[in-house]
Amino acid sequence: MKKGLIHIYTGEGKGKTTASIGLAVRAAGQGLRVLLVQFFKSEKDSSGEVKLIRELIPEIELIRQNERHPLFKKEERPGKIKESVEETFQAAVEKALHGDYDLLIMDEIHSAVAGNWLPVDEVIGFLKHKPEKLEVVLTGRKAHERLIEMADYITEMKMHRHPFEKGIKARKGIEY
Repeated sequence: MKKGLIHIYTGEGKGKTTASIGLAVRAAGQGLRVLLVQFFKSEKDSSGEVKLIRELIPEIELIRQNERHPLFKKEERPGKIKESVEETFQAAVEKALHGDYDLLIMDEIHSAVAGNWLPVDEVIGFLKHKPEKLEVVLTGRKAHERLIEMADYITEMKMHRHPFEKGIKARKGIEY
């Protein structure tokens, strides 16, 4: 790829992370190097893709943040969350700028921006100065309008119905 494009997967519906991981697997299958950065998903969290990626797909490097989103925690630690988001973002930027990656996925980065844990200007600054060939995918609800303006692909997942509305909790292998 001569010029990497910017993708946004956003909206209230299910499938943003799933779509980005599908793209990561597709890219790895074509010999591309992928950096997958997951905000608000810690090493302790169970997630079906993590085991397979780490054990079977060496072309995908995975970084996970240490703090979960307050929506999924009993105890809220806003200072710790902001610090963890910033550290994770900086680690991603350093690797993306100095590593030889073809695809960078920042999963749930829109949630980090929408929650005021990461300034949108930092994300924009990185996107303006990213390596030219680097393809970038940004996922999460509530994509910032300024990021939408920069994107080449925009996909909105719209929820029409979700089992959560009936009290059905997230299921292993389907939602995580």
